[in-house]
Amino acid sequence: MSETIAFIGLGNMGNPMAVNLYKAGYKIKVFDISTKMVHKAAESGLDTVDNISELFNDKISTVITMLPEGKNSREVYLGEDGIINKVSKECLLIDCSTIDINTSKEIGKSAEDKNILMVDAPVSGGVMGAQKATLNIMVGGSKLAFDRAHPILKVMGKNIYHAGEVGSGNGAKICNNMSLGITMIAASESLMLAKRLNINIKKVHEIMKNASGNSWPIAVYPPLPNLIDGAPSNNKYKPGFSAGMMNKDLKLANECSKSVNANTPLGKMALKIYSKFCDNGNDTKDFSAISKLIGGDAWDYPIE
Repeated sequence: MSETIAFIGLGNMGNPMAVNLYKAGYKIKVFDISTKMVHKAAESGLDTVDNISELFNDKISTVITMLPEGKNSREVYLGEDGIINKVSKECLLIDCSTIDINTSKEIGKSAEDKNILMVDAPVSGGVMGAQKATLNIMVGGSKLAFDRAHPILKVMGKNIYHAGEVGSGNGAKICNNMSLGITMIAASESLMLAKRLNINIKKVHEIMKNASGNSWPIAVYPPLPNLIDGAPSNNKYKPGFSAGMMNKDLKLANECSKSVNANTPLGKMALKIYSKFCDNGNDTKDFSAISKLIGGDAWDYPIE
């Protein structure tokens, strides 16, 4: 393929996403502020550079970013040395970061002012989904921008959804992850209750998978070990999707709820629970490790 893609952000998700594009035949140039991540990318066969400016020594057709927070996306796109001032009008911008809606819209407006196509395209599916290219990708942007981004996104994900205008991708992702955080807590409560009742956990899990109590955390990503192969709970809760990232997404959901006067009591409670878990030094564990807090002798929820 003649297209050259600049990929910025090579964390647990970004690196396998970039590798899948490389394997699909795209020419990839990658950058991360972490030297460790750059070395890992180089070991995967990716063409690495030492700074963002070097990405644009060649003509770039697409820029993909996978960054931790809105402030990172704003700096990379809109900063003094930002991407929007470096690329041509023919370049497509794809921000796969999960960030606040206003920042997505701000970046999108700046791109639009320069007649540059841009989409926000946050992903869901965790590290396993990134590695297997089975991510769900929620896209915000014009129909023209979505259609152009779609072939690239299909290399990294299985289900690609056009949610609406710029910012809608992150809006959809925030809603999804609020539900995910709540249901992971619910799955943990149910399975830990079964444990306290001395009922066979595997039997309860099998029943729930085939009954009305089923959910994604029960069916795919159980918070207790030895229920489904490949789940982080089987690997000492190595992420996966970290509790810190879930806490960040729940904060975004809470901020969105306040901005539109939405009543989300369970979302607020989930944020309190995950905040306490992370404050106790568990932010780098998989978010399914929340079962450890729920399974504590006191079941000590930070309700108030």
